[in-house]
Amino acid sequence: MATSSLLSLPHSSASFATHLYSLHSSFLSHRYHTSPALFISPRASSGDSAPNGASKQIEIVYDPRSKFEQLAGELVNPRRNITLFSPCKINIFLRITNKRPDGYHDLASLFHVVSLGDILKFSVSPSTTKDSLTTNARGIPLDDRNLIIKALNLFRKKTGSNTYFWIHLDKKVPTGAGLGGGSGNAATALWAANHLSGNLVGEKELQEWSGEIGSDIPFFFSKGAAYCTGRGEIVEDIPPLSLDIPMVLIKPKEECSTAEVYKHFRLDQASSADPRKLLQEIMSRGISQDLCINDLEPPAFNVLPSLKALKERIAATSRGRYQAVFMSGSGSTIVGVGDSEAPQFIYEEDEYQEVFTSDVFFLRRKENEWYQKVISECSIEFGEIGASEACR
Repeated sequence: MATSSLLSLPHSSASFATHLYSLHSSFLSHRYHTSPALFISPRASSGDSAPNGASKQIEIVYDPRSKFEQLAGELVNPRRNITLFSPCKINIFLRITNKRPDGYHDLASLFHVVSLGDILKFSVSPSTTKDSLTTNARGIPLDDRNLIIKALNLFRKKTGSNTYFWIHLDKKVPTGAGLGGGSGNAATALWAANHLSGNLVGEKELQEWSGEIGSDIPFFFSKGAAYCTGRGEIVEDIPPLSLDIPMVLIKPKEECSTAEVYKHFRLDQASSADPRKLLQEIMSRGISQDLCINDLEPPAFNVLPSLKALKERIAATSRGRYQAVFMSGSGSTIVGVGDSEAPQFIYEEDEYQEVFTSDVFFLRRKENEWYQKVISECSIEFGEIGASEACR
C-alpha cells in the first residue's frame, strides 16, 4: 500500500505534506498502536542516563504536521529554500554629533562587516497567514518582536507578496554585544525573501525600506564597509579594509542595554574629533588606537564599570600585540585589532570563564550576492544549502 501511494505523489507541497503525514500517522498507529504523540523517548545521551535504565520523555517542540509540510515543500520544489550566512559588524569609530528633536542622536561611524555570523535557513511555507521561526538559542522572541519577522512583514507590505516562510536561526552572535547581530538577521531575511520571491525589487529598495525597522539594518546592504550618518541609516559605501587584518572579539557575560547607555550619554563630554578626518586617516594609514574613538564608551563604562576594567587590562597586557583596543557600538564587546588571540588571562582566570571570544577578519560581498562564510583560507561556504567550493 505504501509503495502504491508513493508512486502517485501530489504535486503541491500542501497536499504532499498531508499525504506524508497520513502515511506517518498510519505507520505509528500500526507499529506502536498510537497516534503521533506529544512525547518521544530518545536514547539518553552520554552522561544523561535516566534512573533504572528508564528512557527520558521530552516534549516535541514542533508540530509534526508543520514539519512534514516543510519537508514536503523542499521535496516538491527544492529551489524554494536557501541557507544564508548572517554576519555581524563592528564600529571602528563612533562619534555622536548631535541630539535630534525626535529624541534620537545623530552619529557618524565607520561600520565594517566581520566574519562572525549566524546561519539562517529559509523555506517557502504553504501558510497564507504567518511565518514560522525556530532557533537554537534561548531568550530570543519568535513572534513579531523579532527583527526577522518584522523584516518579512515589511517585505510583504512593500511588495504586495503573500509568501510566508519557515525560518531557522542558528545563533552564533551574542546578544547585547554592540555587534548588530539582530540587524544583520533582518537584512538577511529581506534579501532571502526577495531572492525566493524571484527578485521582485533591487537591493537599493531593500536598503531603503530596511531603515523603517532598524537604524543599523541598511548598512548590511553595503559591500561590507560604509561611513554611516544620521541615525545610522544613511549609508555611504567605502572600499573595504584589508581582509587579512587579524582581530579578536571579547564579550563578557554582561550585556549592555543600548537605551541605558544613551541615557547616560552627555553630548558635552563627547570627542571633538572630525569624523570625516578619522575616516580619511584610517583609509590612508590604517587602524590605530588614536583613531578608534567611541563616544559611547564613557556612558557604557558608567553602566558597566567592569567593562572599563576589562578593556584597560586587555590593552595593558597585550604588550603591543594589538594596534587598537576599543568597544564596538554600545557594548559590551571589546575589539582587539592586530592579533586573533585573546590575552591569556581570559582563558586562565575563573572570573572570565563565561567570556565569549571569537577570532575574526573583515568581510565584504559582491552586489546581488549575499555574504559568504569563509570557513578556511581554502574554502568558502556559499548561500545555497550544501554548496561549497575548495581552493583550486
